[in-house]
Amino acid sequence: MEDRKTTIGIVDDHTLFRKGIVSLLSESDEIAILFDAANGHEMQNMLNPDMLPQVILMDINMPVMDGYAATKWIKNNYSEIKVLALSMYDEDKPIIKMLKSGAGGYLLKESKTTDLVSAIKTIAAEGYFMNNLVSGKLIKSLQQESPAKNDLEILSVNEIIFLKHACSEMTYKEIADKMNLSPHTIDNYRESLFHKLDIKSRTGLVIFAIRNELIKL
Repeated sequence: MEDRKTTIGIVDDHTLFRKGIVSLLSESDEIAILFDAANGHEMQNMLNPDMLPQVILMDINMPVMDGYAATKWIKNNYSEIKVLALSMYDEDKPIIKMLKSGAGGYLLKESKTTDLVSAIKTIAAEGYFMNNLVSGKLIKSLQQESPAKNDLEILSVNEIIFLKHACSEMTYKEIADKMNLSPHTIDNYRESLFHKLDIKSRTGLVIFAIRNELIKL
C-alpha cells in the first residue's frame, strides 16, 4: 500500500500551520510526506534526487526564498515535480504570479483536509488542479497535447492583446490606460472572453494564455 501513496513535500514558513498540515496528512493512507521546510532554500537542501516528491505544497510569501523563486527553481531543476500553491487569500496577483512561475494549481489554506488530499492526488495524476473558479472545459484543454487553436480563432485582435495584459500584474484600470481604452471597454473585453472561453476568473484567463502559448513562463 505504501507505494500507492502520493509523495509530497511541504514548504511554508508558518511553523504551526506547516506542522498542522503534516499532522493531518500523516493520518491519510493516501499521502506520504517526505519532508517539510520553512522556505525555498531549506527545501533545496532537503530534496533527495533519489526520492523526489510527486507534489510540493508551496506557500507563497516566505523569507529567504519565497514561493515564486522556489517554484521557478523546481521547474528548472526537477520539472517532474508538481507544485500546488497554498494561498491565504483568493487574489489574482499572487496566484497569477505563481502560475507563471510554474505552479500547476492553487488551493486556499482554509480548505478542508479532504479537499487538500483530493487536490494533491489530482495534480499528481493530471499535472494541474484548479478550484471552482476555473471551468471543467479549461481543465480539459490543459490536458490536450496541443493548444486549442479554434478558441484563439474566435478572439479579436484587441481581445488577445487584453488577454496578454491580463496575465501581468496590472489592474484592469491600468490595462485600460495601456490600451488607450475606457475601463468600460476593458470590462466588455473581459466579459466577452469569459463567455467565449467558458472561463470564470482572471486566473482562468492566465491558464488559457499559458496553455495557448500567448505568454512564456
